[in-house]
Formats: sequence, C-alpha cells, structure tokens
Amino acid sequence: MSDSGDRAALLKGIRAWLVLFVVCLVLSGATAFPLVHELHWTEDLLRSLSVPEHLPALMAWIERVRQGLDVADARYPFLLYGTDWLAFAHLVIAVAFYGPYRDPVRNIWVVEFAMIACAGIVPLALICGPLRGIPFWWSVIDMSFGAFGVIPLYVVRRKIKRLEALTSPVPLAMAT
Repeated sequence: MSDSGDRAALLKGIRAWLVLFVVCLVLSGATAFPLVHELHWTEDLLRSLSVPEHLPALMAWIERVRQGLDVADARYPFLLYGTDWLAFAHLVIAVAFYGPYRDPVRNIWVVEFAMIACAGIVPLALICGPLRGIPFWWSVIDMSFGAFGVIPLYVVRRKIKRLEALTSPVPLAMAT
C-alpha cells in the first residue's frame, strides 16, 4: 500500500475509534439527565430479574440511591441541577473531539487530555467514594469507566503517532 493509502487507512481508523468514543461519551452524559426515572426503571428491571435474591447488596444500594433521588427530586430538586451540569459537561467534552476528527495530528492533545482525565477517575473514585459513603464495589464500577475509556483513546493515540510519522517531512539528511 502506498503512503497515501496508509494515511487514508489510518485516518479512517482514527475517525472510527473517535466516533465510538464520542458516542459512548454522549450516551453516558445523556443518561445523567433522567436519573430519577432511570433509577425507578432500573429497580423495576432488577426486581423482574430476581436480582434481590442473588445480589442483595446491589439491590439495597439501588434502593438507597433511588430513595435519595426521590427525596431530592421532591424536596430539593435544585440538587439534581448538578447532574444536569455533569451531563452537559460530557456533551461539551464530546464536541472537543471534533478537533482530532478533523486534524488528528494537530489535535492529538485532546486525546492525551482525555487519557489523563480517564486516569484521574481512579483517584477521584478512591478518595471521594469513601467520603460520600459509596460502596467500594461501586467505586470499582466507576473506575472501570476510566479503565475502559482509555483503551480506544490509546488506540487512537498510537494511530495518530503513526499518521504523524507518515506525514512528517523527510529530514534533509535522510533525503540524500
């Protein structure tokens, strides 16, 4: 394959991985808007799947979170405004990936920034989880977003570096 064919294939792969990452980012953000309804649906689904008999700790946690959200929604709905901002932040961050989609080499910093953010999820969950009374196993679920999120970003970064090597001008000393 020619250099232009290699570049085209790398660019296509980069864009596909970026689209996958952005879709996941948007979906995770969009789910933060209807939290109260989602927790009711989740609780109903888990009950229909007999989860309380098999995973009582999970069911107890879901019930506690749902009860807390119900109280907040009924008496202190302004608290849920924080999750609206969380959702909005996910959507805004997703928009930032238009830069690497358009020009990956020039905007690799967006991918690297996101990789740092994924790494930052781990200490956040380990520090804030216990401070907020979050069960450790739930913090592990939260940390998995960073662990799984960094995978497509790592693949994209590697592909961008290969694309950069193909598109960099040949140094004069090597040309002779």
